Amino acid sequence: MTSTQPLKTQPTVRSCPFDPPGDYRTLREQEPVVPMTFPDGVTGWLVTRYEDVRTVLADPRFSTKGTLPRPGGVDEVPPPAPGMFLAMDAPEHTRFRRLLTGQFTVKRMRQLTPAVERIVAEQLDAMAAAKGPVDLVQAFALPIPSLVICELLGVPYADREEFQRNSATIIRLNPSPEEFRQAQTAMHGYLHQLVLAKREKPTGDLLSELVHSGELTDEELAGVGVLLLIAGHETTANMIALGAMCLLQHPEQLAALRADPSLMDNAVEELLRYLTIIQFGIRRRALEDLELNGRQIKAGSMVAVSLASGNRDTAHLADDPERLDVGRPHSPHLAFGHGIHQCLGQQLARVEMKAALSALLERFPALRLAVPVEEVPMRDDMLVYGVHELPVTW
Repeated sequence: MTSTQPLKTQPTVRSCPFDPPGDYRTLREQEPVVPMTFPDGVTGWLVTRYEDVRTVLADPRFSTKGTLPRPGGVDEVPPPAPGMFLAMDAPEHTRFRRLLTGQFTVKRMRQLTPAVERIVAEQLDAMAAAKGPVDLVQAFALPIPSLVICELLGVPYADREEFQRNSATIIRLNPSPEEFRQAQTAMHGYLHQLVLAKREKPTGDLLSELVHSGELTDEELAGVGVLLLIAGHETTANMIALGAMCLLQHPEQLAALRADPSLMDNAVEELLRYLTIIQFGIRRRALEDLELNGRQIKAGSMVAVSLASGNRDTAHLADDPERLDVGRPHSPHLAFGHGIHQCLGQQLARVEMKAALSALLERFPALRLAVPVEEVPMRDDMLVYGVHELPVTW
């Protein structure tokens, strides 16, 4: 199939809260690299197959510069703040990544497990005292990664209401230009003041270590802090809440997990693959003319990739990728991206998800939704998919 007209936008209509839009399946089968019109009116490409997504994310001929999503009504993408290495190519990106990689190794993240389990237990105790129904997002899923990233970075948890509000605005699909600028300015200003405080008085945390490494300016440190703080709580919070909802709606999978808790590592990987919550915003720009799966991509063209579509590709995962299977043997997936920009905190996310879901299912064996599933408000309006609220009882 060859399109006569570009797609007007990325597919957004879901028939099930746990599945990506069904149009992706058709595109993978018939037109895996398809012309698409971006919100600013520029025509580029949408990539939907697993191997093509990996190619775009790993090939240095595709750049991240100037590809961050812009809020509605903004004519030009503002230059990224210093330290926002998500919008940098090598070797500039390498300078930041090198400083941070050692802080997020598998070994170091696993050493955090007791602290994470303590935080999880405290939230469950508070839930039990509340006696239900409760909103699992506010009572459990959001506090856990927020507390962990605050302890790791050295951000006062008492300030969570402000940074959670601003980060939610930044990752909304269509904030007003003024809302977007105010939220960005507030987040950067907050982290900049924190950097200055840690320069005067180190507090033994990751941000203090970065400050006193002497390798980054205060503006760069603030940009790094903003990125780590937003990514460190938004993504994992939504994976915990949406993962719990998904298990509750798949009782046979929940029963298998309860019968054999050793499946939790597999279940975490399967939920990451199956749900793939980064639904928009992964873009690259071609630095030269090139070919991708038979399509001629011109230099300067914008290319969007769908991680969720790639993770449902039967060419990569032949054993029914549309089905949730907590016992599925681990297979590489795209939930954390791929290439040099692959999620820095993926090991921490795994530790948090495993601790949170294991303890939640053990503590509340009768856990269930407190409202019909169709009444759960989904985050269709955010770059990071999930649920706005999840009323549960037991």
